[in-house]
Amino acid sequence: MSSTLFTGISELHTVSERGVINNGAVIIQDGTIQWVGPAAEAPAADQEIDCGGRAVLPGWVDSHTHMIFAGDRSQEFAARMAGEDYAAGGIAVTMNATREAGEHALTELLKQRIRDAHAGGTTTIETKTGYGLDTQSEALAARIAAAHVDDVTFLGAHLVPPGADPDTYLDEVCGPMLDAVAPHAQWIDVFCERGAFNEEQSRRVLRAGQARGLKPRVHGNQLGEGSGVQLAVELGAASVDHVNYINAEDIEALASSNTVATVLPACDLSTRQPLAPARTLIDAGVHLAIASNLNPGTSYTSSMNFCVGTAVLQMHLSLEEAIRAGTSGGARALERHDTGNGLDPHRRPAKGTLVEGAAADLHILCSAHAIDLAYRPGMPMTHQTYRAGRRVA
Repeated sequence: MSSTLFTGISELHTVSERGVINNGAVIIQDGTIQWVGPAAEAPAADQEIDCGGRAVLPGWVDSHTHMIFAGDRSQEFAARMAGEDYAAGGIAVTMNATREAGEHALTELLKQRIRDAHAGGTTTIETKTGYGLDTQSEALAARIAAAHVDDVTFLGAHLVPPGADPDTYLDEVCGPMLDAVAPHAQWIDVFCERGAFNEEQSRRVLRAGQARGLKPRVHGNQLGEGSGVQLAVELGAASVDHVNYINAEDIEALASSNTVATVLPACDLSTRQPLAPARTLIDAGVHLAIASNLNPGTSYTSSMNFCVGTAVLQMHLSLEEAIRAGTSGGARALERHDTGNGLDPHRRPAKGTLVEGAAADLHILCSAHAIDLAYRPGMPMTHQTYRAGRRVA
């Protein structure tokens, strides 16, 4: 395989112990990074790409999305902006549209959403099922997702479908639905929240998934204090996501665990919930991720540039903290953050960092300075995106 030298990089944000390399360079080969350092020290490569004095980051790792859906909930959003409270029941609107859409339409919608994410610098995507809410629809969503994204999460326990008995529905989620989805998924998730599933129900779902080899994640503490954080830590979940309402005990539990707290600032703004306490979490030593939460009801955006910029502007993170949360933080939430033995061919290359042996996922900004992600909010910030060494946007 030929090697490619990326040079002309004003700021190379490695998201590693090497920090930011001014006037940096990267060599990639066969989908992974082979060398990183100052441009003046770069070895020869087979070809060269001049980044034109632009800043380069690892591609964003979006560890929380809901990309497989059909339909529109703009009227619900407009009502919420007019003062109505958010309630989880709006998911039922999307359920009906998703069930009716069919495989071809859902696939094309997913592919377009992935293209949009690539255009904003995202190179690694997790997505969830959870809008079909019956065995046939959930299995279809998982199968479609597995063909197009990096990580698939089973979220049959998103909501009890209208008119269904909760216990009977959970029997389906933990039985035939799980059986149908498990071959296509790596993760199992549950909406542990008022209006959705309580602690006992959530524990049942996650333990059923673990018994089938799926690793747990949790939607928790979005609409008020609850048991989501503590349950996630108890079961060794890779992440607990939302965490808008947490207390000192929750923070202490997270800080003493490997569970990542994933904050979703676009969702917080859309639902007018208090922003998750990202600053407090970092200061306490909690692993933090930022994700888009792309979904039709509460965060209809895949723009990680917007989410990271918002984290700097309104969540009081430094630029480097926000970049780390949107790259290696997301990778940790997907257990994709460890390079192992560097160039060991038997390991999946790490995501969210620019070091030797990591995936050649590059986000080339339109600017020489990454601070413009926050300094110039709302402006187009992505020049090019490379995934595994191949340009995708």
